[in-house]
This record gives sequence, C-alpha cells and structure tokens, in this order.
Amino acid sequence: MEKFPLLKSKKKLKVLVIGYGSIGKKHCEILKKISSSIHVLTKQKVKNFNKIISLKKAKDLNPDYIVIASKTNTHFRFIKFIEKNFLNKKILIEKPIMEKYRPLQLRKNEYFVGYNLRFHPVILFLKKFILKKKINYIDINCLSYLPNWRKGIDYKKSNSAEKSGGGLLLELSHELDYVSWLFGRMHHIYSLNKKISNLKISTDDILIFIGKNYKNSIVHIAMNFFSRLHKREIIIEGNNFSCKADIFNNKVLVINDKKKKIYNFKKNIKTTYFKQHLAILNGKKKSLCTVDSALSTLKEIKKIKSFK
Repeated sequence: MEKFPLLKSKKKLKVLVIGYGSIGKKHCEILKKISSSIHVLTKQKVKNFNKIISLKKAKDLNPDYIVIASKTNTHFRFIKFIEKNFLNKKILIEKPIMEKYRPLQLRKNEYFVGYNLRFHPVILFLKKFILKKKINYIDINCLSYLPNWRKGIDYKKSNSAEKSGGGLLLELSHELDYVSWLFGRMHHIYSLNKKISNLKISTDDILIFIGKNYKNSIVHIAMNFFSRLHKREIIIEGNNFSCKADIFNNKVLVINDKKKKIYNFKKNIKTTYFKQHLAILNGKKKSLCTVDSALSTLKEIKKIKSFK
C-alpha cells in the first residue's frame, strides 16, 4: 500500500467498526494503518481486533470515529443509536446509506457515506478533465459476475443476493453516485430494472438507465450481475473529444482531432478506502459523499424501481 501523510491530530484515535462481514473486515485491515485502537461490534469471531458484543459496551467505549459496515438493512438502527448516544463524532456509513429512502435529520454528529470510488484516480482525473467542456453523451458500463465477487463465500447467501438490502441497484449504486458527482443530477427518462438471469438470487440483476443532466447531456448506464466480461468503464463524447475511462484497469484514453493520449494510474482499490478515511478524519470534505447526496441517490433508485 502507498504511504500517506499522518493525521492532523496527534491524539490517539479510538475507532469503532460496526459489523465484521467482508466490508467490515476490509475497513478494519485498512484502518490499522491509521489507528492501533480498533474495536469491532459483532457477534462473529474477530482476529487481531478488540471485540464488543453490546451497544452498551460501544457507548462506554466513546470512540472518536465510527464506521457502520453492517448489513444495509441495519444501518438506520445504528444511525439512530449513534445520534442518541454520541456527540461531535465523525461517522462513515458504508454505501448504500440505507436499504430504502427515509428522510434523515442528523445534527449531533458529522456523517459521510462510503462511495469510495470518488477517490479513485480515474474518477478524480475525470472530475478535472471535464471542467468547462461541452459534453453530449455519457455511456457507463459496469459488468460483473456475482458468484466471483467474494472468494470462499457462497454468493447465494451474500448480502448482495438478499431483498432486504442487496440487489444490483444498491450494491452497484457507485455508478449512480459518481455520475451525479461528475456531471450533475440526472433527470430520469427511461429505466429497466429486473431479474433476467439464472443466478439463484431473489433480487434484480440488470439495470438499463437513460437520462439527461441539467446541461442536456444524455447519459446511458448499463449494469448487470451475470456477465463474465469484467468491465467498469465510462465513455464520454464531447464536441471536440472522445474519452474512455477504464476503472478496472486504471487508465483513461483521450482522443481529439489532433492526437490520442493514454493516462495510466496506479492500481490499488484499497487506496480509495484509505484516502476516504483520511479525508474524513482530516476534515477534507471536497470529494466526500454527504448524507444529502446519498439520500438523493436512494431517491433515484426508488424512481428507477417504480418506473413502468
């Protein structure tokens, strides 16, 4: 992993991670680079970290930083617990913020939502590249094969396969987040979201979305859980250029009438999580996803699901 600057504060950081599934374990391992005092609220077996088994113990711990990395349909309960029992804490809620839209009024603590792809070098490059450019069309493709997502875990028993908080739209809501962060909120024109494959899941496995932003750029998003053609890319067509951003392979191709140029970036998805944590803890909010932004994404998901 790359080396990063130290936290601004010299105080020993006390961290509470809620949940110890695949994403909870990932956060714990990454946070070891920041803190030696990591506590995990879970009923599972925990290695190399301090285990807490009750909310009372979590309250008594009085952590400085809290990461909600439990199942999506438990997030709301833990958010309410934090608001009731803590003050002036920094909180990261794993995406999606909840399994369905609910209005939230959070005033006692500072909350952010874990759309870590905002810290991916390809996305950060695009954020600067598209400034003041006329964009006509955006084509986003995110193709993956759910059974290969998590080594050693039966995909049929994973959170991704459960209606209570999984499914394609929630699991891959990164695309809905970054398309709005980069290009502005989308006006929904058409969408198709359903299950069409033979995957043994009870949730949706495909999305086709067409919309436009406030500058009348047309956006097309295609995502699925059943493709063995591993792909996560963004194609942008402007008046004077074409651009293909490959998130999986960490490179961007830019073509105009005069030249073609390829930009390559270092590959390490864990770096995006690390930079996200540091941004929260050091108060650098520019690339962080706010609760309001995450709720807007849930509203868009609700609209897509209800479209006939």
